[in-house]
Amino acid sequence: MGANTRGFANLLNTDGTFLSGAINNTSVSGITDLPTAAKSDLVLISSQTASNDSSISFTSGIDSTYDSYIFKIVNFHPSTNVDGLFVNFSTDGGSNWNVTKTTTTFISQHSENNTITELAYGNYDLAQSTADFRFSISIYTGNDESMSGTLQLFNPSSTTYVKHFMSEVNCYFASARSWNMFAQGYCNTTSAVNGVIFRPNTGNLEECTISMYGLK
Repeated sequence: MGANTRGFANLLNTDGTFLSGAINNTSVSGITDLPTAAKSDLVLISSQTASNDSSISFTSGIDSTYDSYIFKIVNFHPSTNVDGLFVNFSTDGGSNWNVTKTTTTFISQHSENNTITELAYGNYDLAQSTADFRFSISIYTGNDESMSGTLQLFNPSSTTYVKHFMSEVNCYFASARSWNMFAQGYCNTTSAVNGVIFRPNTGNLEECTISMYGLK
């Protein structure tokens, strides 16, 4: 035992950590299993990339599996000057995009030349409307103009409560400012929401990738 103890001690630094040469193919040959790495709470369900398409919609995979669903929007760039990116919801798998919504928004902005800073109410709200909801500021067609952000939908499969959603996006367009827009609201329905659509108010999504994740 004494020899084994001394041999093991020779593999350690004074602080108890292993020496760089202590672990090698020979010394770990008896290991048959390694602990599983921690998994992310976000589970990728599907991802879509637009190429001059009118919209991106998700009409499957939104169910009771997860309590909330997160949509990651990467580099939305329109084919023509638009008022921004809009969202709507469906309770019939995308046959209709007309769920009644009440929403609110606010915006912060900061110009590149440091002359404009603002935090203000965003006047894009809906009050019991079935229209598409605008959750970003305008985006034009300049090569460097785009929008990225996140929208989260909570408990869409509930048949008891309304369905809350919230988003945060950052936009750059012709006025050379960083626009951070925060939007929140609820789908005023007790029917399960099983479809989400993203589209501009006019023209197409010249470029955009949207990925849907389930949140454990």
